[in-house]
Amino acid sequence: MGDSSDSVSIDMETPSLSGKEYVIETYYGHVSVSVYGDQDKPALVTYPDLALNHISCFQGLLFCPEACSLLLHNFCIYHISPPGHELGAATIRPEDPLLSVDDLADQIAEVLNYFGLDAVMCMGVTAGAYILTLFAIKYRQRVLGLILISPLCNAPSWTEWLYNKVLSNLLYYYGMCGVVKELLLKRYFSKEARGSAQVPESDAVQACKRLLDERQGLNVWRFLEAINGRRQDISNGLRKLFCCSLIFVGENSPFHFESLEMTSELDRRYSALVEVCITGSGMWVNGDRGAAPCHVNTNGVLSHRIRYVQATKVKCESKKYFESNLHFPRAPLTGKHGLEVKTNKNTNISRSLKDMNGWGECFL
Repeated sequence: MGDSSDSVSIDMETPSLSGKEYVIETYYGHVSVSVYGDQDKPALVTYPDLALNHISCFQGLLFCPEACSLLLHNFCIYHISPPGHELGAATIRPEDPLLSVDDLADQIAEVLNYFGLDAVMCMGVTAGAYILTLFAIKYRQRVLGLILISPLCNAPSWTEWLYNKVLSNLLYYYGMCGVVKELLLKRYFSKEARGSAQVPESDAVQACKRLLDERQGLNVWRFLEAINGRRQDISNGLRKLFCCSLIFVGENSPFHFESLEMTSELDRRYSALVEVCITGSGMWVNGDRGAAPCHVNTNGVLSHRIRYVQATKVKCESKKYFESNLHFPRAPLTGKHGLEVKTNKNTNISRSLKDMNGWGECFL
């Protein structure tokens, strides 16, 4: 570990990326959970977006040695897959009932009970972010913090509902066809990452396409029906959340406005918003190369064109009984929406970012 008092660097061997797979029987059916790391460490629960699992959604974390080492040094990661989204999943039986978003949130509680977990950190992407936020609202004492990427918080608008309905019909009748994959890639990635006639699509997009080929169309349809059928506006519940919440949203995300609205409903004492330019919904986890570089001025202020995320050891103020081993630097986030998080006066952001040269690219 470095001798600096204001940043943390970890020198360790890259841990094994092979997790342990569990298939857990819950009241709402089987759910697959992949566990990475030492189960004696604090728990980080992840939930992916529509049609993704932990491999396709969090590949930037799993396949970047530096990021993976840092996460597994501090957490045991529990990747929960939506029903039927795990690797090698068979088609769910037609007679099995469709689950609602409330059912999926309650299913997470059963997973935590299975592993004997009391309170956890949560990280979710878009649809998965909604499920985890709903879980945090229903089980407030079990969530220590939320990391949300392009989250949802409202019932679907007419535009979203109609778009999802078209996607739902395509999935039901044609499965994971080419049109469905293109619509999903537009959901995940920016235009720059998807490429054009002059610019080839990024490696992350190509990898995601291959992984989407493995999805069972009817299983994805079931998850989409749950998300499109959400009738609950969780804005009121957000005001009662006092866990630390960190929201990332891409400038080109189709859920950009909703993420901003969600941030406005959260208590600003415990929440922060990071807007990332030229990226789509999954810019931090899917390897979107369209992310803009980080701009750091001489005062150590990060602008809203953020690329790097630096880990520091700080105390989580929202829960007096919990001290987080992994947190993000509280740099003033300046942007057009005026949201700020005050920096630790001992933190030299500019030097920390310089020391972490290349680390942030693993997430993009």
